[in-house]
Amino acid sequence: MQPSAKIRSEHLSRRALIYIRQSTMIQVIEHRQSTERQYNLGTLAQQMGWHSTQVEVIDEDLAHSGESAAARTGFQRLVAEVSLGKVGAIFSLEVSRFARSSADWHRLLDLCALFDTLIVDDDGVYDPNDFNDRLILGMKGTMSDAERHVMRLRLQGGKLHKAKKGELVFTPPTGYVFDDKGTLILDPDEQVGKSIRLLFERFRLGGSSTAVVRYFNEHGLRFPARVAHKGGPDELRWQPLTRSRALTILRNPFYAGVYAYGRRKERRRLVDGVIRKGRQTVVPRNEWHVLHKDAHAGYIGWDEYIENLKRLDENAARMAALHRKGAPREGEALLQGLILCGRCGRRMHTMYPSTWAAAYECPRNMTVQRRCWATAARRIDEKVAAIFLEAVAPPEIDLSLAVLKEVERQGTEIDQQWKLRLERARYEAGRAERHYKAVEPENRLVARSLETQWNQKLEELAQVEREYEDARRGRKLVLDADDRKAVMALAKDVSKVWSAPTTKAADRKQLLRLVIEDVVLAPVDVPARSTKITILWKTGATTETLVPRPDRIEAATTPAPALAAIRELAAQRLTDDQVASALNLRGVKPARGQRFTKGGVATIRDNHEIPAGRKTGGGKPTPEKDAFGRYSVRGLVARYGVSEGTVRYWVQKGILDPQERSKGFPRWFVIDSEVEAKITAQKLHCRSRSTGGQQAQIRH
Repeated sequence: MQPSAKIRSEHLSRRALIYIRQSTMIQVIEHRQSTERQYNLGTLAQQMGWHSTQVEVIDEDLAHSGESAAARTGFQRLVAEVSLGKVGAIFSLEVSRFARSSADWHRLLDLCALFDTLIVDDDGVYDPNDFNDRLILGMKGTMSDAERHVMRLRLQGGKLHKAKKGELVFTPPTGYVFDDKGTLILDPDEQVGKSIRLLFERFRLGGSSTAVVRYFNEHGLRFPARVAHKGGPDELRWQPLTRSRALTILRNPFYAGVYAYGRRKERRRLVDGVIRKGRQTVVPRNEWHVLHKDAHAGYIGWDEYIENLKRLDENAARMAALHRKGAPREGEALLQGLILCGRCGRRMHTMYPSTWAAAYECPRNMTVQRRCWATAARRIDEKVAAIFLEAVAPPEIDLSLAVLKEVERQGTEIDQQWKLRLERARYEAGRAERHYKAVEPENRLVARSLETQWNQKLEELAQVEREYEDARRGRKLVLDADDRKAVMALAKDVSKVWSAPTTKAADRKQLLRLVIEDVVLAPVDVPARSTKITILWKTGATTETLVPRPDRIEAATTPAPALAAIRELAAQRLTDDQVASALNLRGVKPARGQRFTKGGVATIRDNHEIPAGRKTGGGKPTPEKDAFGRYSVRGLVARYGVSEGTVRYWVQKGILDPQERSKGFPRWFVIDSEVEAKITAQKLHCRSRSTGGQQAQIRH
């Protein structure tokens, strides 16, 4: 290219900037001729009259897209230099190298016109102050922007066309792999498949992603995640299951055997004056580009997938305002999410005001001037629970056998997960050993590294074996004869399981939801002020009953069972604090509030003239053993010759497990052969540490 008449002495007195850019790293590596041509522009600038010391190359934007100037530091430096009036001309192979955005390109044109800076590309020299040159440069920038849009549409159209045929290749989700023929198949790794199936099974039983995560973490189970590496094999990692991970799998239709494309849409947003990529939003199912059912093997069916999505939506806290059931929560109201208003048909909310233990309130209170109605929950819960226990009582033998079979199945499933994890750890340790033995002994640099890896795998194997033994001791994974008898006895007496202190409110709610669809409440005044309860069972049958509605005075009256229990415990010379703890352990509820307190028990005693049991610190000391052969703290101190502080330390370490943990209430301990062995081992450990310390002092 010959020097142009547009290049004047004032242009040559300033610097010439050579701007170089390639869109991706692949272009930098593979399109070397284009990169070389751009670097040769420095020679062109010298031929046009600039000295070599005046030519500066800006190439820090290699492998950066020209879609935006936000992440291009080289382009930003170019604009800054032009704005300072230090640049006579800027060189680039073509306009598209400067920018693929019309906004960025026209801002650069305005600055070049303001500071009299020329623009030089492969076609010629342009002066932005000249109308014809400015028109040509503007058209070139517009065509460059349009070209980017056309290329994107062409590429996106090709992807969409392949996706509609089900041939678009993607990184498969964990649990799937592509075979040699490119067909999507279930992961052949047995541990991976069992872990994913267990996740769906626990969601089927627990009904919430939180329950699934809690189950995995309580049993020390890990969950797989495949990490793809470009140009290399995938890496399988095992890590604790998180709620976000569980939700991602539950909402992914690929696990239902569905080939889907276009489930999410990216929204752009303006940040600090720059358009950036925003968060991806979920697209409604009817707007997906592609949805092919039964495209490959699935872990669940399509119907179960739709049901899972429905349950996840109902579990969200915001669903209460939309009259959805929601997941069973920890509140004391047993019918949370099941109550329908008999007046207007809305789903009633569960409230926990300060004056009542729990209440059901129609949401119409919040939407109109006139109140609908509300009622205390205690009497309704007790009546529905009694009807439920009566309904499930007849098939005791079938129920007990089913429960025993389910307990054994779940225990076997957990044990199998642990055995698969052990098998993987042993394989990796053996593989590291084979690698170490295969290296030549003279190659010490490699041998030392492989020996370190082998030792690391052996330590990981030992750690997994210890965790497995702890899991077997902490939670029995395999039931013996005594365990089976205990499960059969509990299954035959559902009411005992229902009222057990270890049964949580969420567990009782889950039991009710297994057989009850909805409960309709309606206030009636004939023949007396009552609440009409209509139970809609899952089978389609209905049960109706009436429960008297308490007035305000009656609602504040201590229930008769609680009053009788306070008389009984006070007669046993227990303090008010101990009485409150015992009542809470039994699951007895006060008229108001959730739990009994020391002050509440004292007030009830004064109102009903019940003599106090004893003051704190008074009365006889706790016996060393009770009628069931359990030891107290005093009994353990006497038996093992240790201090009370040592006993408390054993409790903290998990060596001893008190059967009653309430503050101020006597704690009793069962000493069997397993606990005896733990205590003996702990004493020997402490004795050896003490002996070792003394020998060290003697040596010094």
